[in-house]
Amino acid sequence: MMKKWIAIAALTVAALNTSSAMADSMASDITALSHAWAKVYYQTPEQSQEAAYPALVAQADAVAKAYPAKAEPMVWQAIILSSYAKAKGGLGAIGLAEQARDIALAAAKIDEKALNAGAYASLGALYYKVPGWPIGFGSDKKAKEYLDRAVAIAPDSIDVNYFYGDFMIEQGDKAKARTFLEKALQSPARPGREDADAGRKQEIEADLAKLKG
Repeated sequence: MMKKWIAIAALTVAALNTSSAMADSMASDITALSHAWAKVYYQTPEQSQEAAYPALVAQADAVAKAYPAKAEPMVWQAIILSSYAKAKGGLGAIGLAEQARDIALAAAKIDEKALNAGAYASLGALYYKVPGWPIGFGSDKKAKEYLDRAVAIAPDSIDVNYFYGDFMIEQGDKAKARTFLEKALQSPARPGREDADAGRKQEIEADLAKLKG
């Protein structure tokens, strides 16, 4: 009987170690993905971005395939596809935006809290940036619903507050936009995400400048 319990304990420890190693590996792969995205999105000239995204999409797909049914890689797939759609522009971007939406919805079902409500933040941004019917699926009502969910989960997230502030600018609510943008600017630094934080803060400052105009 004692041998049986020892065997069970050994198997449990082995499983925990394997799970921990997989979590560390996924975190490392996602960090690499986030830096690659920041380099394209914030540091690459706009006219060169579209050509850089297919390789980034392939990298994101590989990470998601390596960690099936994990929300974090799926959130990054959605982020990268959304960014690709922005760089591509025009009607050709709608298909990419739809892929991003579907992946973000699936990620939210797995873990809505992953990456500071990253799935909901991505969905909110997509719904207010994509044109509405008959061109696309855009909807200010859905954008607000998803951004409200994101704020409820991650009230101090720089990304969530930025997107909500940016959305409020589009809605013409300057007071609320300023509140969210100023909160985004005061969000705590994210260790290892200095490149993304610097780029996002530039976007926040640009939005705040619009409010002064």
